[in-house]
Amino acid sequence: MKKALLFMSVFFIISLLAITFYVDDYIAYGQANIFWGSRGTQVKTVQSKLKRWGYYDGAVDGIYGYRTYLAIRKFQKKHNLKVDGIVGNATKKALGIPVKSNKTPVSRNDDVYLLSKAITGEARGEPYVGQVAVGAVILNRTKDPRFPHSIAGVIYQPGAFTAVDDGQINLNPTESAIRAARDAINGWDPTGGAIYYWNPATATSKWIWRLKPTLKIGKHWFAKGPY
Repeated sequence: MKKALLFMSVFFIISLLAITFYVDDYIAYGQANIFWGSRGTQVKTVQSKLKRWGYYDGAVDGIYGYRTYLAIRKFQKKHNLKVDGIVGNATKKALGIPVKSNKTPVSRNDDVYLLSKAITGEARGEPYVGQVAVGAVILNRTKDPRFPHSIAGVIYQPGAFTAVDDGQINLNPTESAIRAARDAINGWDPTGGAIYYWNPATATSKWIWRLKPTLKIGKHWFAKGPY
């Protein structure tokens, strides 16, 4: 009798672990909604993004609990999504998490797409944080009275970006650039408010050297202005 109980207990534990690993893998590949009780790498991704953007103050432990639930609801409310605490396809897209069934990640008419094209033209080959930084500079300009107040206006301002002048703006955006554009639009600014960036090895504008760089990411230097 004891052996039978022991066997059943071991079988139950193994089955539970198998189910847990299956759920983790299932979520990791974007095939399931993420909700209270979910665990795995996708939960960590969600927590990390929400923490970076100021929605979440808990541990990035891959365990969907109360704080994660509150953070997701706050994010959903901010982005005019259904406020249910469930990370379904709409919330995943807003978070920049790939959805397997979505073959067209963004609309060709939205700001994410245009920003991702600029990032592709200006910063492909740069580290991911550097791609986000370029997107952040463009967004920072929209808030500065010296620049146009729209993403399109900033990007297509005459002489502003090499990618527009040489046609690289017309390249198809890379997946990383699309994710970087979403991260920048969602509030991640690795530059701390910079409105200029340049590659010192290739910069040809004389006035750019009047700027005082505040940080360097990849090959680009970033600055808040000539003051």
